[in-house]
Amino acid sequence: MKKIRATAFILIFCTLLCVFAPTASALDVPTVAARAVVLADMKSDHIIYSKNMNEKVAPASLTKIMTILITIEALEAGQCSLDDMITAQDDCRIGMESDSSTSDIYPGEQMRLEDLMYCAMLQSANESCNIIGTYLSGSISAFVERMNARAAALGCLNTHFANTNGLTDPDHYSTAYDFSLITREAIGHDLFMTICSTKSYTVPPTNKTATTRTLDSTNALICSDSMYGSGYLYDGAAGVKTGYTRAAGYCLISTATRNDVGIICIVMGSTGVLNSDREDYGHFVDTIALYNWAFANYSYQTVLTASDGIKKVTVDLASGDGTVILRPQNDVTLLLPKDFDETQMTTSITVHEADLVAPISAGTVLGIMDIYIDGEYYDTVNLVNNINVEISRHELLRRQFKNVTSSIWFKLGVILFVIIIASYIFLVVRYRKLRKQQLREQKLAEIRRRKKMEELRRQAAQEAQERTQRFSEKEMQDYRRTYGSGYDDDENGYR
Repeated sequence: MKKIRATAFILIFCTLLCVFAPTASALDVPTVAARAVVLADMKSDHIIYSKNMNEKVAPASLTKIMTILITIEALEAGQCSLDDMITAQDDCRIGMESDSSTSDIYPGEQMRLEDLMYCAMLQSANESCNIIGTYLSGSISAFVERMNARAAALGCLNTHFANTNGLTDPDHYSTAYDFSLITREAIGHDLFMTICSTKSYTVPPTNKTATTRTLDSTNALICSDSMYGSGYLYDGAAGVKTGYTRAAGYCLISTATRNDVGIICIVMGSTGVLNSDREDYGHFVDTIALYNWAFANYSYQTVLTASDGIKKVTVDLASGDGTVILRPQNDVTLLLPKDFDETQMTTSITVHEADLVAPISAGTVLGIMDIYIDGEYYDTVNLVNNINVEISRHELLRRQFKNVTSSIWFKLGVILFVIIIASYIFLVVRYRKLRKQQLREQKLAEIRRRKKMEELRRQAAQEAQERTQRFSEKEMQDYRRTYGSGYDDDENGYR
């Protein structure tokens, strides 16, 4: 009995452990000191970890990502060239304090656009952004308006720029999530990644300087000569931008790839901590901890293949059984916890009913499927037919006949036809009735005529008889005298 109770207790205990055990979506995330964080898959945009991602914070020099993004888009549109020689305007250093990051560019100095872009991204030169902004838009303020318009177009709902470089301003703010949108757009341009992943760059002499300028990247994840030291180098890291002001704290946006897993990390509002007589910079410490956690716990996993049958749908006018199987347009591979369980995945299917009409070529998108992991949206995949759907000629003719017969013009035509036929029948019936009546009247008239003729003949005969009978003796005598005595007037008449 005691053994049974002990066994039951163990089973209950194990059940409780299973119930309260963390799931794949509740992995133990490392503690980070940053104020706002976004850790996302580079391929699918899915956020695998966030902290205060929609909180408005000062972005510091992360702002320069937007400045360079707009510049690259202008280059791609043919509005400018990397070799354009630009002269620094008088207000290029507006708002800069004595400790502002700079490449020591002053009004009147001439520099190529490409060199100015490297100054902005590697050395975080504030004046370089102002020079670029004025060159592209005519003034700093006009370029800032352009920055805000571009942010809005990217879907940034909590971002407002007041300057080109990120200098502290109460009206200059953004969020970790908004900067994930901006950065994702920027890293899609090869030139951007080339510039922000460069460890060191040399600016040639200008009209104001006889010597070259050597620019070392401020990103200690990729550059051992960074101002932050060589202790933060991270294998697989690339780009993007650091930032710091007293109001913003330490900020860093970067990417890293290991074993084909690509991660983008946004860290804003970190602090510097003094450890063992040296300062540990929180934006690098937090970023490395997040990368290590992600690469240790996540991998790309195929949750659907293009051969998987998802849903059978009925296709209008289709031959055969009139149905087609919808399948994923391509294999669906998601960045998921390594202990991911397929039972955690649910889907929501939307079929484009208006498109389900034959003929349909193979590969036509006929719907979409949203994928959820533990109730959280992950991705959307198009659903297609993998075979041609031929049209049923018989069904087409039947449908066309039905369409024709159901049209208002056809119905009006039928009504008109019925009216014409009915009118014709009425006229024919009426004609026949009148004709029959006419013939009857003619027959009656003929009968009456015959009777009258008969009556006239009878009358004529009677009259003739009466005239004969009215012959007088005198007439007889006159006759005899005229014709002789051949008439016996006694009793025999003529002899």
